[in-house]
Amino acid sequence: MNKIFLFLLSAFFATTSHAQELRARVSVISNRVNNSVDKQTFTTLQTALNDFVNTRKWSNDAFKTNEKIDCSFLLNLESTSDANVYKASLTIQSGRPVFNTTYVSPVINYQDNDVTFKYIEFQQLEFNDNRVSGTDPLVSNLTAVFAYWINMVLGFDYDSFSLKGGSAYFQKAQNIVNNAPEGRNISGWKPFDGTRNRYWLAENLLNSKYTIFHDAIYDYYRLGMDKLYDQEATARTNILNVLNLLNTFNTQNSNTMILQLFFQAKTQELIQIFSKAAPADKSKALELLKRLDISSATKYEDQLK
Repeated sequence: MNKIFLFLLSAFFATTSHAQELRARVSVISNRVNNSVDKQTFTTLQTALNDFVNTRKWSNDAFKTNEKIDCSFLLNLESTSDANVYKASLTIQSGRPVFNTTYVSPVINYQDNDVTFKYIEFQQLEFNDNRVSGTDPLVSNLTAVFAYWINMVLGFDYDSFSLKGGSAYFQKAQNIVNNAPEGRNISGWKPFDGTRNRYWLAENLLNSKYTIFHDAIYDYYRLGMDKLYDQEATARTNILNVLNLLNTFNTQNSNTMILQLFFQAKTQELIQIFSKAAPADKSKALELLKRLDISSATKYEDQLK
């Protein structure tokens, strides 16, 4: 797991919140915003976003304190030519505890670069599933983006504990996509906005041709990670089976966003898992990982050879 991820996760345990589902930390960085804007505005925004994420009930389930999902949202702002309008990237990270250990396995580690919104200090942050676009699209876009990613965090967490358990949350994310704010400079919600955006992630997760991916998520955690403590060899074999499953998926459905999203959070974890594998299993894992996660192929080659 990379150092940034460990640093952000460590901060969660020092944060007290009253969320039903999330143990979240929202940070706002404004270094690239014009100095003419009062920086206190962004401190106020950070507080408002933390309240929005951590005090709203996002599901119908009751979570115990130790069941809350560790996640972080890093909003990095820059100025635009319009007053009170900001362009931003949003880095989303979430983790899931591994059974019988203190280890938190990274689930999502993704940067969304398609965030543009309007904010005036002390403006209320509102979101309604039945009226996603609100009265002002640029104002509503901020909470729509956050609500979308919160549902993704929930969906992946539920998928990791029960087979296709996250479907309801992926459907909620899809509803946000279908009713998303529209306007000048708002992007990330449409198929023509690019091949890696909020539209395509929701589409991939609900595409009936891709159901094998949900099987892989469940097997990776419940048959793999959750068994590492007391059945290490079996767990590693099961994780290797997941890589084979994902290879089949990738052969049938190349260049999907969901596969890329999976490996963006998993590279270092998979290296650690297979660094202790028997030579034959390590060799097979290396072959599969270089094929499935091309951007990290050199890293796998260096550390699993």
